[in-house]
Amino acid sequence: MTLTWRAVVLAAVGVPLVLLLPSTGTVLVWALVCVALCVLDASLAASPRQVAVQRDLPPSVRLTEPATSTLTLTNVGNRRLRGLVRDAWPPSASAERDRHTVAVAAGDGARVRTVLHPTRRGDAVADRVTIRSAGPLGLAGRQASLTVPGRLRVLPEFASRRHLPSRLARLREMDGRAAVQVRGPGTEFDSLREYVIGDDVRAIDWRASARRADVVVRTWRPERDRRVLIVLDTGRTSAVRVEDAPRLDASIEAALLLGALATHAGDRVELLAFDRRVRARVAGTAGPRLMPALADALATTSSQLVETDWPGVVTQVRERLSQRALVVLLTALDASAVERGLLGVAQQLTSRHQVVLASVADPETDAIRTARTDARAVFDAAAAERADLERSAVAVRLRRRGVEVVDALPEDLAPRLADTYLALKAAGRL
Repeated sequence: MTLTWRAVVLAAVGVPLVLLLPSTGTVLVWALVCVALCVLDASLAASPRQVAVQRDLPPSVRLTEPATSTLTLTNVGNRRLRGLVRDAWPPSASAERDRHTVAVAAGDGARVRTVLHPTRRGDAVADRVTIRSAGPLGLAGRQASLTVPGRLRVLPEFASRRHLPSRLARLREMDGRAAVQVRGPGTEFDSLREYVIGDDVRAIDWRASARRADVVVRTWRPERDRRVLIVLDTGRTSAVRVEDAPRLDASIEAALLLGALATHAGDRVELLAFDRRVRARVAGTAGPRLMPALADALATTSSQLVETDWPGVVTQVRERLSQRALVVLLTALDASAVERGLLGVAQQLTSRHQVVLASVADPETDAIRTARTDARAVFDAAAAERADLERSAVAVRLRRRGVEVVDALPEDLAPRLADTYLALKAAGRL
């Protein structure tokens, strides 16, 4: 049984009576009257367990986009239901107005809607639905919590998709579908056209020119059907917060943009999230199904507080790639972590594949380096300067081993990685 504010008012009404007749008997009599009225009111309330509840929920939603949880209530009892319904969700779902006042006649139904604004990737699991049924007097009622399953998958935001149109335009230029034709070694032969002033004389096809009695040149397009393996490091370094968000989130944005660009370029994209074991994998998916598969796999990917097993990464790459491919490592460029792990196995990857390492830089480091207001700030600036030098030194050592290094701020990492992919493709290095 639950009590309402009216029960408190009813009890307060007896205060003047107790003051007029101050005795224990008066208090007991009035208390019994209040209890009897509350029990009677609760017994006349509709049973909340005689309400059938069904939940309608979209299967997934992108981060920061709203979703609606709809509850369909059916009163299967023989009394009118008057009360309150609460659709409980975890705090990360940010439920808006999860309490609803209802009045449902016997045998009738009603719908209540709760708008969700998720603030975290992953699966948001609905809690129980609580129904509080009030009696006709409004003094007391009944309450029950019903289990109504509901799961909403919150996909990554993919804010970096705003960079996709400009990169696709560059890809079309490289592919010869726009007015500008990019030519160069290491690309696939596309077609022949007449020579114009400014063309590279090395592109002239002399045999075709002799047959046509005119000078013609070969045009080229980037290679297609190449393999692109995106390795997402989910070890402890990915849990570091950069600009109030884990480093992993910026890596996920970069992986999504690269996946969308590469699949438009006709390449085969695979994803591997790994630390000491495989956390997520997308393989054998292409075309319009790739991006939903990537978003679904990355939605539940989280950082693990363990050291990444880089020899294990090499083993995973060898198991999945038998021919030369582009291997993109989304990891940290921290000097200590790279020297203990990746640096020792980098040549095992670069000997067979084109390797790109993309890392998130912390913008707070520059602010610390320039702030020298007191002695403590000077020591902090020195430490930040040394960390930056170590970061640059380990990047140089990786480049000497054949690794392309992309080091950028969180909002710049995705477009910088996409530009690196296009540059490698235009140069025929994939």
